[in-house]
Amino acid sequence: MKLASARHRGLLWLRGESAWTREHAQQAFGGADEVLWVGGAVPADITALAMRKAVTRLGHEHDVVVFDAHDGFDPDAFGALAGTVRAGGLLILLSDESFGSGPDGDYYRLADWPHEAAALSARYLARLARLLKASSSIALWRQGDSWPRFPVLAVAPPDDDLGDDACLSPDQAQAVERLVKLKRRRPLVIIADRGRGKSAALGIAAARRMAAGEQELLVTAPRPGAVEPLFERLAALCPNGRRDGNLFRWPQPDGTSRQVRFVAPDALLPEEGPGEGGPGTTLFVDEAAALPAPLLTRWLEAFPRIAFATTVHGYEGTGRGFAVRFRERLDAIAPDWRGIKLEAPIRWAAHDPLEATTRELLCLDAEPASDEHAIEALARGPIHLRRWSRDALAEDEPQLNALFGLLVQAHYRTAPADLRLLLDGPGVNIEVLEAGEILLGVAVTIDEGGFDDALAEAITCGERRPRGHLIAQSLALHGGVIEAAQARLRRVMRIAVHSACRRHGFGLRLTEAVAEAARRDGIELLGASFGAERGLIDFWAQAGFVPARLGLGVEASSGEHTLMMVRGVSTSGQRLRARLGQSFASLLPLLLAFELCTVEATLAARLLTFISSQPLTADEYGSLERYLHGSAPLTPYRALLQRYLVVHTKALTEESTAVLVGVLFQGRSLSWAATRLGLNGRAQTEQALRTRLASLAE
Repeated sequence: MKLASARHRGLLWLRGESAWTREHAQQAFGGADEVLWVGGAVPADITALAMRKAVTRLGHEHDVVVFDAHDGFDPDAFGALAGTVRAGGLLILLSDESFGSGPDGDYYRLADWPHEAAALSARYLARLARLLKASSSIALWRQGDSWPRFPVLAVAPPDDDLGDDACLSPDQAQAVERLVKLKRRRPLVIIADRGRGKSAALGIAAARRMAAGEQELLVTAPRPGAVEPLFERLAALCPNGRRDGNLFRWPQPDGTSRQVRFVAPDALLPEEGPGEGGPGTTLFVDEAAALPAPLLTRWLEAFPRIAFATTVHGYEGTGRGFAVRFRERLDAIAPDWRGIKLEAPIRWAAHDPLEATTRELLCLDAEPASDEHAIEALARGPIHLRRWSRDALAEDEPQLNALFGLLVQAHYRTAPADLRLLLDGPGVNIEVLEAGEILLGVAVTIDEGGFDDALAEAITCGERRPRGHLIAQSLALHGGVIEAAQARLRRVMRIAVHSACRRHGFGLRLTEAVAEAARRDGIELLGASFGAERGLIDFWAQAGFVPARLGLGVEASSGEHTLMMVRGVSTSGQRLRARLGQSFASLLPLLLAFELCTVEATLAARLLTFISSQPLTADEYGSLERYLHGSAPLTPYRALLQRYLVVHTKALTEESTAVLVGVLFQGRSLSWAATRLGLNGRAQTEQALRTRLASLAE
């Protein structure tokens, strides 16, 4: 086949009745060795995989992937599996002839109560069908037609001057060299599109570091399968070594062995926190964008030598979003970090038809306007706020790419399915900030709540859980406020400002535009739900939002506690905001003493600033003075000190707030406080706490 000789991969689209497409798909792949069939009725003797498990195949390769979309097209699964097709292979898409004319079976995931999937718009699928029909990079085989021809593009000759016989591109060779020479406190960040050999580069570098004398090197990733290429390269370069599960041992002549060990992310560091040390001094993190930023930060602080590798267009997180959000932490903790991007494909030839088609269909190449154009547009003005029509957006590829690119750039995780939600999710609104034709900011919202009294009661009692309505249901169920389910609420799902236009107040202008549109639409309450992080809390507080609920557990996706904040946009909404804020404020001290006793103390301190308290009386100040200038134990004074701290908490520095909050509200030990303050001994620590508290009285 010409695809194999060109080292290209092809997309074959079979359109027709399900029985016909499934039969002819088998004819198309003939005697291929490694065939994966996803979705639908799977023929005998062929490896089957459910759509929802597609991400588990990342790191694997197949000769043929059959993507049966008769029962529904899952964008995330399609994107993940397209990258597993090896050079010369096929991705075969099966669909009805009517594909794109209406919602399919996978739209049930968009159908929030009270909507039915069949009644939703299908702008996303119509766009896919339009692009597929117009594409010159795929082969279309309609029922009743003859076998189609595959387009094969010109292939650039390979670069033979690599200077490294183990590497397959100059990019990869440079990455390996930097990994081998990894220096203390100089982290390396490798960003690459799929098929560029980043995981293999980690394996080559691991082998060379062991050859240079490294006794143990640790590797982590979202799942072991993601680092299969790393272990494959180890086995090829260290033929005397042996792999045993997630451990690769390389015996040495002196009877010792050197090893590379995969450790699951949640087992890599002890619960005590960063700086406690890991079992090794070097850590390679693969698919870093799919891991929570707080976890990456802990490793950054704990491991002297660390490298992060991630995919530009990931399916659990994007490399660009990773770079935007994590770069601030890198700059703060390890300002001497270095970055490298792998451009040349290795697993297939350049100009691969399947890669080009997948990027176009899923908007993987979506980019906002350049910084230069954004700055010019900002200078020219004027700046307009308006709501975009989703019908028009689905037909306008440049605008759609600019908008989606802005969301990808600004957010840590943006998946292919987010584009479908953007175009077809019920109750979704898009408010934009633009100058001329340049998009400077966007806010994406979705409507929630409005449940009738009976259903709202059932939700509040935990008896019903209708699809969707994240904030409305959570505040009703976990906050016990039935009005949160009854009120009409608009949740800000995403808000993004062009990187060249930040620090100009545009985020707040967008939020005000959302609030004004909500008032016109009869909405009572605005809401936002996000991983609790100080910068985000400050932004939403500045926009008039108050905390309404803090999740008791850490979210696997963000590594942070989820915080929900609300703002009233009507008279009834203002009353509900006040009630939710007061409920949160009264409950927070109890939560910090019990369920949230291990939450990061700096976060607890920031949340306590939303609590109001009456100033201490003269008698209470007298009691306080006796504690501050005496040697009485803390316990009898805890309640008084808590009130005192809440009154003055905004005057405290972040670190001293954290220490005092940890001891007074969370019951943390004096040894914890001593470690935090860098002190030794109980008496010294107690005196330091008294000194910090006394400074507030001054």
